[in-house]
Amino acid sequence: MDAAAMKAMQAPLKEAYREDASRALVTLKARGTVGEQSIACSVETGRALSVAGLHPATGGSGLELCSGNMLLEALVACAGVTLKAVATALEFQLNSSTLEAEGDIDFRGTLGVAKDAPVGFRAIRLKFVLDTDEPQERVDLLLKLTERYCVVFQTLNSSPELSTSTKRA
Repeated sequence: MDAAAMKAMQAPLKEAYREDASRALVTLKARGTVGEQSIACSVETGRALSVAGLHPATGGSGLELCSGNMLLEALVACAGVTLKAVATALEFQLNSSTLEAEGDIDFRGTLGVAKDAPVGFRAIRLKFVLDTDEPQERVDLLLKLTERYCVVFQTLNSSPELSTSTKRA
């Protein structure tokens, strides 16, 4: 897809959102089922069923997906799509490139071993390996706009309001 085709595809959406901001508000959903036998949660991805379980550092077998890895994968996926969309819009010559995310977790927190150990990632690093001959100022702009428009990156960066609820089946 080139810049003109992408702009043509997005133009009616942008106009509709400018006219009525409520049309831009979409609620994304995820659903999972916890089984009776194993410590795992089956997540419906829309394309397949993913089974998440305990990370080996918390006693898991390693056979199921780790939700922490899934978070990093979601970040890489979102940043990669955003990178390509921004490159397309900027008519930025971007050849095959890779993204890597890694995060540090102290599992003492999630296992309740040390009250001073946080539960969750202490740090997440997102690395772009770009195959391009574009000048550095264009690379800097590409990365700045990718960070700005990547939903998962911005969500992690801004700590959205979270809530939980419970109801009986």
